[in-house]
Amino acid sequence: MTDAPRILIHTSDPAPMLARLAEVAPEIEARGHDSYDGLDPVLAEFRPDVAYSVAFQGRVGYPRAALLGAHGPQWIAVGGAGVDHLTPWDAGAVTVSNAAGVAAAMIAEYVFGAVLHFTLDIEGMAADRAERHWERSRLMTPLKGKTILIVGLGHTGQAVAERAKAFGLRVIGTRARPQAMENVDAVHSPDALPGLWGKADIVVLSVPLLPGTRGLVNSRALMAMKRDAILVDVSRGGVLDGAALVNAMRMGHLRGAALDVFETEPLPGDHPLWGLDRVILSPHCSAVYDGWAMQSFALFLDNLERWRKGEALFNIVDPDRGY
Repeated sequence: MTDAPRILIHTSDPAPMLARLAEVAPEIEARGHDSYDGLDPVLAEFRPDVAYSVAFQGRVGYPRAALLGAHGPQWIAVGGAGVDHLTPWDAGAVTVSNAAGVAAAMIAEYVFGAVLHFTLDIEGMAADRAERHWERSRLMTPLKGKTILIVGLGHTGQAVAERAKAFGLRVIGTRARPQAMENVDAVHSPDALPGLWGKADIVVLSVPLLPGTRGLVNSRALMAMKRDAILVDVSRGGVLDGAALVNAMRMGHLRGAALDVFETEPLPGDHPLWGLDRVILSPHCSAVYDGWAMQSFALFLDNLERWRKGEALFNIVDPDRGY
């Protein structure tokens, strides 16, 4: 910790953040870097104490080795929630924090936008409109009384639970350390998932990518879900087995799936997911909204003030737990 730390802002567009930092702390020396390439020499020359970094081009090619190397900072503040692009790191050598919670409300809106897309059959109505067909027998599917399973009751999972209750859903969920939670009817350990998949009409994935969650939703899990269940994945690519999902949906399993994260991003143009019906595909954007980047940076500035005062940081990530 220093009175006027050197700060590196590593995003696709560091200019607005550099300007904001200059407003609130003009005594701080800061630099921006807008590429995954060329970070090593910048770190060697600038020697930042702190780096605010966003994985703005995905995990592939992210300069993890540079940031965690000999010239890396004492503290890496991740601008998003996921930190699997940095894992593993030595918590004794570097502190890593994240921006968990900043986009939880937006992600929860994405979840229910996707759910309603399927329960209201938006695609079917669009097809009828294109054909000028008046379907007299069309029925809506109410959410009230149905069960939603939230796999991962962190900031995002709790935001989903709050909105689920407004729709009259029964909410069940999992967290590493089960305890009673507001808006959740039953909290379980992840070990209970094999017995929970088949109880849910809606399954929401909102867990970090860890060794224990990689491939968590595999063929066995998918086939254990209700045939007409809706699956929404806002976790991290790799939690859901994409090939297993393709096979399950080709067999007519699941009412629909909304996927915002993928094992490989961008999703390759020849991936079979592109050709599936009853699937919503979005480019890892459920957390992205106008003003999100600066809200995340505002969280960082609050934490930076604590760091400069020698106070404990919030949102410190345990590398073993991934959050």
